[in-house]
Amino acid sequence: MDFDTIAAIATAPGEAGIGIIRISGKHAIDVGDKIFKNKKELSLRECEERKLNYGYVYDPKDGKKIDEVLVVYIKAPYTYTKEDIVEINCHGGVIPVRRILEVVLENGARLAERGEFTKRAFLNGRIDLSQAEAVMDLISAKTDTSFDVSLNQLEGSISSEVKKLQKVLLGMLAHVEASIDFPEDDVEDLTYNSLQEQGNLVLDKINSLLSTVYTGKILREGLKTVILGKPNVGKSSLLNAILRENRAIVTDIPGTTRDVIEEYANIRGVPLKIIDTAGIRETEDIVERLGVDRAKELLNEADLVITVFDTSKELSEEDYDIIDLVKDKKAIILLNKSDLPSKLNEEDIIKHLPNKKIINTAISMNEGIDNLEETIEDMFLSTEVKISDNTIITNVRHRDQLLKAKDNIEDALNSLASGMPVDCIEVDIKNCWQNLGEITGDTVGEDIIDKIFSEFCIGK
Repeated sequence: MDFDTIAAIATAPGEAGIGIIRISGKHAIDVGDKIFKNKKELSLRECEERKLNYGYVYDPKDGKKIDEVLVVYIKAPYTYTKEDIVEINCHGGVIPVRRILEVVLENGARLAERGEFTKRAFLNGRIDLSQAEAVMDLISAKTDTSFDVSLNQLEGSISSEVKKLQKVLLGMLAHVEASIDFPEDDVEDLTYNSLQEQGNLVLDKINSLLSTVYTGKILREGLKTVILGKPNVGKSSLLNAILRENRAIVTDIPGTTRDVIEEYANIRGVPLKIIDTAGIRETEDIVERLGVDRAKELLNEADLVITVFDTSKELSEEDYDIIDLVKDKKAIILLNKSDLPSKLNEEDIIKHLPNKKIINTAISMNEGIDNLEETIEDMFLSTEVKISDNTIITNVRHRDQLLKAKDNIEDALNSLASGMPVDCIEVDIKNCWQNLGEITGDTVGEDIIDKIFSEFCIGK
């Protein structure tokens, strides 16, 4: 592909040790030559490729020195974008990187769009679409486990599985074509048997990939976890204990938490988007009541509810209301303040919330937190899906395409079972191949490509 030359800041904004400005395109080295000089007065082309070259960035208009830098250039096609690339390493900070970017843009480059470097890597054939999407997942990974899964995808784990399935589908299409083109050779029975065998193989593999979707969603987006309970039962203390910091205000005054507090936590490889809510109770305080209503709304969206009860008090009407709210949810029950004399009958909890994991805790003394974390790990990173051994589907778009492909192959198998002519089955097999191809980008439309890369950050 023949593109113009683009540039962007590749490092995060703010103060840092270094900042990096990346330039990519056929005129990248020309732009670098206009603004960079080393002490030997050599042009960038005369410097050694793939090695950092010390010097200064100047503004060609007035010869003013802008910053002391290290510059590297790499010639196509052995680069991230498969184009010539120049990277300028300058002092970190808002001013130096901005001023260098300005002079780069004034001397032959334009500002890159969101994700345009990775988009060029895809369009130039260096990576496929699933690998491109893994780049952003890698950047936004919240735990070591989600990072490892994203790295696995970047290295082509999903692409490999999709290509294997497409190869089987092409074999099926070859059988169909042979049966249509040579009907006199009496290959119909052989064709039907082969198509059924191969079709079931494709269906089993698609189902295997789809079985990882729930785990993948958690690893990518985080486990949406709501802490629920009456006021002053220890919800905010629990949030602080999980985060290992004093994020929420804790007092003995009921109703201290009025708004929703959201934070991310890493629980043994499980990313938690943990939400501390206002205590559930009837209140005349308008602000607190809004917080209670919001807590109930979030309950419907939660993947997990951690419900906290105070064992130093008997179950109240408000506790029973909370029990009704969580009885049909995936929930863990914490019986808190176990260091105090107990007035709560645990049998009442078991009776109303059977099959729920119950943990005794004294959150203020950090007791029971390890048990809670172990329970969360067991619930959501089960041995059914071994992260290290399997391709995990973390992307909603990939899931949707797999579901479409599953429908296609099931339609083909149903048609085979009912004895329909093989030429009627050909359409479903082709649709299955095409829907799988949209995962890697082989058959994807330009509008989908634009949408995917518009969600990237500028500079990547």
